[in-house]
Amino acid sequence: MTVRRTSESGQAAPIYITMVAGLLFLALAFFAVGQAGATRNSAQSAADAAALAAAQESRDVFRADLLANLLNPGFLDGIFNRNPIGTPFGCAAAARFADENKADLEGCGRSGAYSWGFKVDVVTQKPVGASILPGTETKHAKAHATAIVKPRCTFEAAEVEETPPGNGDDPVDEDDPENAEPQSPGELVCGGRGNWKIDPEHLDLLPDMADLFSVRLAKD
Repeated sequence: MTVRRTSESGQAAPIYITMVAGLLFLALAFFAVGQAGATRNSAQSAADAAALAAAQESRDVFRADLLANLLNPGFLDGIFNRNPIGTPFGCAAAARFADENKADLEGCGRSGAYSWGFKVDVVTQKPVGASILPGTETKHAKAHATAIVKPRCTFEAAEVEETPPGNGDDPVDEDDPENAEPQSPGELVCGGRGNWKIDPEHLDLLPDMADLFSVRLAKD
């Protein structure tokens, strides 16, 4: 009886070793997959941050153009009521934010799917790292993202006021810049954020760009 138990114990030992080795391999495989997934998530986070930074930079830079054309109804109609194009500036900010998130900017440019948007491509600065899966030591994760700028407000043009008839005095030359008084082109209607009537005498009171335009991620 003792000899039989010893024999059974000797036969079971290789099975236990094989099971333990298999479980260990599975644990390492799950770890490698998780490591790769974490690297991919890091790349996507960097791409999202870079795309948003590009769109925000473009929106903020656009303030100068908007201020210069605040008395132009046609310009305002195109920006707030149609498909605004904005500015192409933003990729410098995208590169900075990608680097802050441990990634390098591989590509950045205007999105072809949206009139005012940026698409970026990034690659992680560090590889996945050594694991039981071959090739991960030098494998870098890549990701891309698109962010767009959208108006929060609409533009309503002011009604054209008719010039009252003269009273017999010498007519005023309205073509003379010294005699012409600047007129408000209308107002920006921003829903719950309120309306802003454009005052030619106080153009510097333009609301913040974040109040006029939203920035968000979009599907590629």
